[in-house]
Amino acid sequence: MIKKPKGCEDIIFSDAKKIKYIENIIDEVMEKYNYNYIDTPIFESTELYHRSVGEVSDIVTKETYDFTDRGGREMTLRPEGTAGVVRSYIENKMYGMADQPIKLYYNGPMFRYERPQAGRDRQFSQFGVEVLGSDDALVDAEVISLAYNIYKMLGLSNVVVNINSLGDTESRDNYRKLIVDYFTPHIDSLCDDCKRRLDSNPLRILDCKVDKDSKIMKNAPKILDSLNKKSRKHFDKVCEYLDVLQVPYSINSSIVRGLDYYDHTVFEFVDNSMEGNANVLGGGGRYNNLVNELGGRDIPAVGFASGISRVLLALESEEVELDIRDDIDLFLLYVNDTEKNYALYLAQELRMSGFIVETEYLNRSLKAQFRQADRLKSKFISVLNSNDLDNNEIKIKNNKTKEEEIINLDALIYYLEEKSTDEVLEDIYNLDN
Repeated sequence: MIKKPKGCEDIIFSDAKKIKYIENIIDEVMEKYNYNYIDTPIFESTELYHRSVGEVSDIVTKETYDFTDRGGREMTLRPEGTAGVVRSYIENKMYGMADQPIKLYYNGPMFRYERPQAGRDRQFSQFGVEVLGSDDALVDAEVISLAYNIYKMLGLSNVVVNINSLGDTESRDNYRKLIVDYFTPHIDSLCDDCKRRLDSNPLRILDCKVDKDSKIMKNAPKILDSLNKKSRKHFDKVCEYLDVLQVPYSINSSIVRGLDYYDHTVFEFVDNSMEGNANVLGGGGRYNNLVNELGGRDIPAVGFASGISRVLLALESEEVELDIRDDIDLFLLYVNDTEKNYALYLAQELRMSGFIVETEYLNRSLKAQFRQADRLKSKFISVLNSNDLDNNEIKIKNNKTKEEEIINLDALIYYLEEKSTDEVLEDIYNLDN
């Protein structure tokens, strides 16, 4: 038997419904914030990711799926969304459009070759936003609040924002020297990844998950103390705007993010109801130099990304029940071929009118069809009868109250609409009382 690849999952049934629900919330929020959807290729030139993500980042050195296509071109399955969006921004000359800044969002599969664990798969879905064309701290705050509000709308109540600043190039260069000088005498006490990062990317030592609680790490110089006046002003304005937006946040100087293109604001969303690294639902930051590095103009930008699987774990951890419908409106039962033909016709008419309708596909007995209707939690059932149909009538049974009515077929749609409205009003009344 052929099985799915390691680190990949079949998203089916209830999990699939949850993901579609989350995606609908994302789309609704993005529309309100006036972000446009973008869909970039799942694979791109390897050079794009190696240049943007950084040759020394863990993603490039350990995790990318690289391959050579039949034309001899080096390609990579996308490990993250930002690089492809920036490439599209440059290639499609979005910087020349009248409406600025350009506000985009995406939602789709990403690929990283890493050890599968909770909330970390080799193929995973990720949604995110990118705002290109503004260096205003207001945009940083909006991007953070947008993500926070999505989590909030999903019912998550234990999400906090951790925020830091890496400063501009001058600030980071000064801090890099401090970090190297500080960690060099202690490096033998740290993990192998930290030893490797000391020369290649010393700021990433601060993001170490192995030694994060050690005294060496806790006593390390804080980057906020190395910010120049311009960088400090930007960070203070971001915090001010978050206060205006009533987004709770904590300043966490250990946040540096795992991608090399970040500068100034960096942030993460953490669900405090969860333990371990899977409690980080998403994160992002500002990347003012990336567009230029990929061959574009000197364009400032900021964005974030969040894993769908991490959100699902948070919903489970907080015991949030999503408002997902698990029933149907009507199940049509039949006995003979004439009634079967009409069930086919009527099901289509009702579906096109917005109702969820099912009928029998396995030619089972009426008793078995009733059981199927119950399994599908059908609100109403109807046993089609040739005599009733000849009289342009249909018998409807409320599967909850067990009441039966015979109504005119021409009034069926109005009947189902009225009953659905009554049920909604009853639910609201019960909630209020």
